[in-house]
Amino acid sequence: MRLLARGRFHSKTVTNPSDQAPAPVPITFLITELDDGGAERALVRIVTGLDSTRWHRRVISLSSRGPLAAPLEAAGIEVSSLGLGGSSKNGTTVVSAFHNLIGLLRGQKPAILQTFLFHANLLGRLAARFAGVPHVLSGIRVAEQRSRWRLTADRWTERFVERHVCVSQSVANFSVRHSGLSLSKLVTIPNGVDYDRCAKATPANLAEFGIEPNSPVILSVGRLDPQKDPLTLLRAFAAVTPQHPEAVLLYVGAGPLEAELKSTAAQLNIQPAVRFAGRRSDIAEIMKASSVFALASRWEGMPNVLLEAGAAGLPIVSTEAEGVREIINPGQTGRLVGIEATDALAQALGTALSEMPASRRMAAELQKIIARDFTWESVVAQYDALYSQLLASDSRSG
Repeated sequence: MRLLARGRFHSKTVTNPSDQAPAPVPITFLITELDDGGAERALVRIVTGLDSTRWHRRVISLSSRGPLAAPLEAAGIEVSSLGLGGSSKNGTTVVSAFHNLIGLLRGQKPAILQTFLFHANLLGRLAARFAGVPHVLSGIRVAEQRSRWRLTADRWTERFVERHVCVSQSVANFSVRHSGLSLSKLVTIPNGVDYDRCAKATPANLAEFGIEPNSPVILSVGRLDPQKDPLTLLRAFAAVTPQHPEAVLLYVGAGPLEAELKSTAAQLNIQPAVRFAGRRSDIAEIMKASSVFALASRWEGMPNVLLEAGAAGLPIVSTEAEGVREIINPGQTGRLVGIEATDALAQALGTALSEMPASRRMAAELQKIIARDFTWESVVAQYDALYSQLLASDSRSG
């Protein structure tokens, strides 16, 4: 179920002689943290994109403020943080944050609470129950395969949620099959991408990473952790190097597998061809300077990096993690392989490098689709329509 038609907002107002417009509707967004991650950046784009004359927007972070508080506040949006952190394992901080959240919601009196990510989803729906928030929506951003108890918690507390906003149809299907969520409560609204920023970026100078000009560069962007499966990508790249000895594998990101990746590269005798750039803010520029984008994830929601790579016009090779087929048509706009399929991934990467004219044609076709279907303006309009329809139902029932 995907909400596409823009809903119309209705509100009970008292008309005065000057025919003054109704006051903006209070809406609060709750997220686990405001660090620089995909879900967090999406929240910033959605919140700042909503019309401030119609919505009085506030954001609450369960943890600290994080770097993404600044762009929200620059847009005139109030940001509160509850300080939930590492010391929460003893339970005291969680309880304190939960009570503070209830107090904030009672003070803000939002008509709608939209939550993002598991911890915010869980605490938010429970706190909203105590605070009397009329409409509660959760944001499901990934097909959670790391922790089954989270799926159980979602199912047990679903009665406190009016809608689950899933980032892809694959995530929605997963939520029905594995979490037991109600199909009637699921809405699919995809991620968006800053198309112009990616499409018009100036290519980075990869000499910073010791990469020679004109070297074929396979780019990976993401956390270096088991979900993203960078080790399978590394082993696949090792199989590519005999046919493409000038190729370089560039990892952008950080995480717990970095040391193992470096030692494995040494064991495979490909260490000179592998680079680690760490966390970067110039992702679009690096994409524009690369040859092929590789995603080896075991599971996803809707990978923002594929949208960014597609907008940048970068040929893509990806595993068939959740949400990927909603972006890429295999053989037409990119190349897809099975999850943890090292040999297939190596073959697809080698073909992408060997047949660059075909790879670029597929990338150009995907770039058109991204520009048409995955803009933030479209995404924000779908959220606006969803919220407006919920409030319109209040007017009809009243």
